[in-house]
Amino acid sequence: MVTTHNLGFPRMGRKRELKFALEKYWKKAISAETLLEIATDLRTQHWQDQLMLDWIPVGDFSLYDHVLDTSFMLGNIPARVSALPSNEIDSYFRVARGRSVTDDSACSCVHASEMTKWFDTNYHFIVPEFEKNTQFSLNPNRLLQQIKQAQQIHFQVKPIILGPVTYLSLGKPKDGVDRLDLLDDLLGVYAQLFHELEKLGIQWVQIDEPILVMELTQEWKHALRKTYYQLQVSPISLLLTTYFGQLQDNLQLACELPVNGLHLDAVMAKDEIAKVIDWLPNHKILSLGVINGRNVWKTDLNETLDWLEPIHARLGDRLWLAPSCSLLHVPVDLSSEQRLDTDVQSWLAFAVQKLNEIEVLAKALNDGRSSVAEILLENRTAVISRKQSNRVHQAAVKERVLRINDAMGTRQSPYHQRTLVQRKKFQLPLFPTTTIGSFPQTQEIRQARQDFRQSKLSEQEYHQAMQKEIEICVREQEALELDVLVHGEPERNDMVEYFSEQLAGYAFTQFGWVQSYGSRCVKPPIIYGDVLHTQAITTEWIQYAQSLTSKPMKGMLTGPVTMLNWSFVRDDQSRAETCLQLALAIRDEVLALEKAGVGIIQIDEAALREGLPLRKLQWNTYLDWAIRAFRVTANGVKDITQIHTHMCYSEFNDIMAAIAKMDADVITIETSRSNMELLDVFDQFHYPNEIGPGVYDIHSPNIPSVDSIIDLMQKAAQRIPTQRLWVNPDCGLKTRNWEEVKPALRNMVAASRYLSSTYGQGQLNLTC
Repeated sequence: MVTTHNLGFPRMGRKRELKFALEKYWKKAISAETLLEIATDLRTQHWQDQLMLDWIPVGDFSLYDHVLDTSFMLGNIPARVSALPSNEIDSYFRVARGRSVTDDSACSCVHASEMTKWFDTNYHFIVPEFEKNTQFSLNPNRLLQQIKQAQQIHFQVKPIILGPVTYLSLGKPKDGVDRLDLLDDLLGVYAQLFHELEKLGIQWVQIDEPILVMELTQEWKHALRKTYYQLQVSPISLLLTTYFGQLQDNLQLACELPVNGLHLDAVMAKDEIAKVIDWLPNHKILSLGVINGRNVWKTDLNETLDWLEPIHARLGDRLWLAPSCSLLHVPVDLSSEQRLDTDVQSWLAFAVQKLNEIEVLAKALNDGRSSVAEILLENRTAVISRKQSNRVHQAAVKERVLRINDAMGTRQSPYHQRTLVQRKKFQLPLFPTTTIGSFPQTQEIRQARQDFRQSKLSEQEYHQAMQKEIEICVREQEALELDVLVHGEPERNDMVEYFSEQLAGYAFTQFGWVQSYGSRCVKPPIIYGDVLHTQAITTEWIQYAQSLTSKPMKGMLTGPVTMLNWSFVRDDQSRAETCLQLALAIRDEVLALEKAGVGIIQIDEAALREGLPLRKLQWNTYLDWAIRAFRVTANGVKDITQIHTHMCYSEFNDIMAAIAKMDADVITIETSRSNMELLDVFDQFHYPNEIGPGVYDIHSPNIPSVDSIIDLMQKAAQRIPTQRLWVNPDCGLKTRNWEEVKPALRNMVAASRYLSSTYGQGQLNLTC
């Protein structure tokens, strides 16, 4: 009999219950006890949603981030936090956000830990920190309590634990420590954990080592061998879990490690299944991730059974079925959707539906296809409907993509020539200040948007309400004396969804929320067909904002690569082709803004790096088409038009040369949480254009001081000529409130004026 299980379930809830509970707790509107009660209820609901499975997961739920949970379970808490007197939940949120609810003064706040993307997804994790004196100690209470709760619902529970080698690989070493020097101590804690799990009657543990789909040095391969040869003495059965890619040169290693089972991402690594079956010893189970855990399209169940049935005949009871990865990356339940187009909805599957697909596949393998014949027929009908739909393919769009040439992606003049024209036009000071685009999305803005959706406001009334909010943003920026202004984006629900709603080829959900980080959720639009720009999207709003001020006003757009990577993308053509369709659509908007007299245009590519393949050998292929798409989008403008781009919360050092090829006049980039470590790359690489290293961590409620901003910019000035430096936050401000934003930006402007004065007079000692 085939065994079914799941690698993880979405945390936020169908109606984002966890998000709202967290934000109420941070505002002191509810107690910690109430927050934990809500979390308990959500976990219960999620386990009930998975009762069709043979094994349900536990340990996948988190109040903020599962990597941060692992750090606390292992006793790896930064000294700046552990030194403060507090309870565990206060410490937890200080690491995540720099502040807990008990921090009523700035002296109680700390520097939040770095945050970066989870492999090549849009989920952000809190980066573990390691020092030479780091020692681990087991703190398993949270996990053990959740196991006991789950065991009251289902008799077979499978804890999910981040593997020790992947955990070390994700962390940031400090003071020259070699992360692998910490492995022995760490393995002792894992052994203690397994002993505690054994006492609760746990039979199987899912131990995630996605590092196995990446290129590994011999040292890291040895660390994996050492880890599992030591942990094999545990009486608990270990399911070694990989996802997001192929094993490639690590395939033999993964098969030979002394564990009881191996999970393979059969969506990304389908071609490796036969090799894994040949290599895997006969006593080990093979879990195949046959349902795509990162996209929303229905699985072709009939086609999947065609290749699964021979595998089942060979493996028998050794075959387990699951999604390819955790379902954290997809919405919870398609049945919640009431407004989706009927055809498009028939093509989709969210988390609950994907688990139903697992159940159907298992039943077909165990009892024969006839036992689920009606479901298979319905599935075949939906698959064929999507393939044959005339809504998916637009000949004119495909023809326009074929006509793209190199000239479309090349500026009229190189940067060193056009910057002279731009500086003469804009007359900006040294260290000019700007923001990344969005300003706080206040309750008034959200209410107006909701009233408009519910027809309580007419289109004209909504338009007037948004103009009022734009004027507030402009006046506040003028009062703060920022140099380059933005309109604040009050009319935009999301930087991707807003543009998608006005392009052909997209569909949208009401409740398709996916966690990005902490309480931050996004609702990725769905690219189901060829993408087409049909009308100007932003010009009216930007022109109105410019009419309110004599200062330069940036037009704000989302770039094609980010539109692609932050959407659920069609899987019937290459991502590269879809990205070029998006590039042409956004190019039309860029040219419309320029024609409307907008002199500075920012094209955000926040998600450029997260689309990077996990193996470096594949990087150039991705970067070639991604950079080409950006250049097609941006580079049709005149020399006098200044193009900005923005990137956030990823490690960019190793692709800075590719970023330079984008040829944006100005790039703004996250550096505040990493204390400008990103700028180390400029010791070897001379970035040719202008750059704004983010000095205000907008993902924390902490307000940066003038001195801290000056310190960060001094570090930048040691590597980049001062005439090419901008001062800005590290991301948009929509998630913050005005009470935080105004003093933070006031300090940012004060720091900029000090730097402009001192550098302009040549008085600052750059070695300080």
